[in-house]
Amino acid sequence: MKDFAGKIAVITGGGTGMGRELARQLVAGGCNVAMCDVSAEAMAETKRLCEVEKLPQGLRITTHVADVSIEDHYKRFRDELIEQQATDKIHLLFNNAGIGGGGSLFSNTREQWERTFNICWGGVYLGVRTFLPLLVKADEAHIVNTSSVNGFWASVGMGVSHTAYSAAKFAVKGFTEAMINDLRLNAPHVKCSVVMPGHIGTSIVSNSRKVQNGSDQLNADELKQARQRLRGQGIDVAKMSDADIQQLALDRARIFHDEAPTSAAAAARIILDGVKAERWRILVGDDAHLLDERVRKTPEQAYTPEFYQGIVAATGWKVG
Repeated sequence: MKDFAGKIAVITGGGTGMGRELARQLVAGGCNVAMCDVSAEAMAETKRLCEVEKLPQGLRITTHVADVSIEDHYKRFRDELIEQQATDKIHLLFNNAGIGGGGSLFSNTREQWERTFNICWGGVYLGVRTFLPLLVKADEAHIVNTSSVNGFWASVGMGVSHTAYSAAKFAVKGFTEAMINDLRLNAPHVKCSVVMPGHIGTSIVSNSRKVQNGSDQLNADELKQARQRLRGQGIDVAKMSDADIQQLALDRARIFHDEAPTSAAAAARIILDGVKAERWRILVGDDAHLLDERVRKTPEQAYTPEFYQGIVAATGWKVG
């Protein structure tokens, strides 16, 4: 697929971050876009940004409220797309939606853990299940599943548990790799790619908290975990109030967004270039390439303090 003009793309998590930037760049390239998100307001802003430049005649951008962990939402999204985009096929599926949270089997609730897993993994699986018949009907098509560097390295630092997100992203990576041959045998005109971003400047930290808690405020369990993480970083938290911890959490979300080494727009360009080149494995960011290289070189050392400290020193990471 050398260009996207006249194609129809589905993007999950299109309200912010990489999903928003994928939508903007695809529309700029003449591609019709149908996006879903849990926030109608966020999607409205994405659509507005797509329409800042006058759209080519007949180009369609549609928005659909859907929780990707719920199959009935996906089916409604698909049916709305068929009607509003006036089509029985799509060419591109970007399974991009994701949240964090539920990092620990010990200190997080089962509900939090499964919420993260069911969005980050279940959303990808259900997305493929729901839209595969429409992809097969196209003359050429491409499935793009967003995993993470946490799909080959299950950590963001020594002071914080990261099990739900990492387990989901490992599942996405394995699923996509297995699909390569499944598609080759049964629908060779449909390609697939797994995307493994490093630290990208998105709102995933603050958005995850809103999805999990209904607000950007830490709950009691998260306050306890934040203190544990800070102690693991050698910070004395004994004299810090809950309000101090909350402010640090807000600052962390801001830093994650504002000081990332790779912007969401740059990440979207890398992903789309990878699709055009038919690369099945798309690493996003210099930190992703470095992590991939070092994990492969010394896998037995990947979860030691020295390994993490080396990554921080080499990349300037501020994610743990």
